[in-house]
Amino acid sequence: MKNLIIVRGGGDLATGTIYKLKKSGFSVLILEAAQPSAIRRNVAFCEAVYQGTQTVEDMTCCLAESIDQAQQFLNEGKLPVLVDPAGESISTLNPLAVVDAILAKKNLGTTRNLAPITVALGPGFTAGEDVDAVIETKRGHNLGRVLWKGSAAPNTGIPGILGGYGKERVVHCPAEGILRNVKKITDTVSKGDVIAIVETEKGTVPVEATLDGILRGLIRDGYPVKRGFKMAARYRSGGKTVLVTTTRMFIEEDTLLTDDAIAILRALKETGYVMAGLPEGEKNQTVVQRDLCFCLQLRGCSAGGSGRLQVFAAEISQCGGTGDS
Repeated sequence: MKNLIIVRGGGDLATGTIYKLKKSGFSVLILEAAQPSAIRRNVAFCEAVYQGTQTVEDMTCCLAESIDQAQQFLNEGKLPVLVDPAGESISTLNPLAVVDAILAKKNLGTTRNLAPITVALGPGFTAGEDVDAVIETKRGHNLGRVLWKGSAAPNTGIPGILGGYGKERVVHCPAEGILRNVKKITDTVSKGDVIAIVETEKGTVPVEATLDGILRGLIRDGYPVKRGFKMAARYRSGGKTVLVTTTRMFIEEDTLLTDDAIAILRALKETGYVMAGLPEGEKNQTVVQRDLCFCLQLRGCSAGGSGRLQVFAAEISQCGGTGDS
């Protein structure tokens, strides 16, 4: 298949990559581990490994039980995922390109000789040596930049700041054992709430929320975890919020927007979003709980002296969605 691209990894960031490639006309095959550990599972194609299928927006991924079945699905125009963490199927399928989107912060075996074009997302790779190109995945000015030489910014282990919070947004497992979820993705939690329980040999250990907010990611129930394992992520809510779904935008009726904020919203509207106030009787929380909902929080936008728009605290986050921590 001439236009086949194999993507190693089917987590949330990988899913965004896969979605764009598929929409651009490429055939895409996902290679995954036998037990994927995506936190933002609602928008990760790797969940098809557990469920058989996984739909993200208007695209459905289906589990292939063999290379032959994967090829059959590809010929039918489908998006298959194959359990093949070592990438043993790559040489058989002879793809145009291989994209390493495992986001392991290190190279788990991707080399330039796997395909005519090789690309890697995030740190752990050197463009021109391990792969042809590296994509920067760290939040900031260089996010999404294609690097033809050198490496992406190293992993600091510190989550990016959103709404003034960094490490507080991420929950790490307090003990080794089997995870049992108490809350679900999109639930609103308060600091101190028990969001999950770890079953250990000596009993159960509660996992508490360290921040008020919306639970946007949580490892699936029954997953075997180790102490320190990243298992959940939250988005700190607060202030006036504009909620954006795939084609519709909801704005609180009493939201006060600056001229610059209005300019941003006008630009979004021109790209196809529908502007509307919250339906009568429908609370902000209800809208947030909708799948694939984006939160665009505007807190003080101003134009810089050079005339270039500067948004100091305009943050785009995804509830149970894609993006780094």
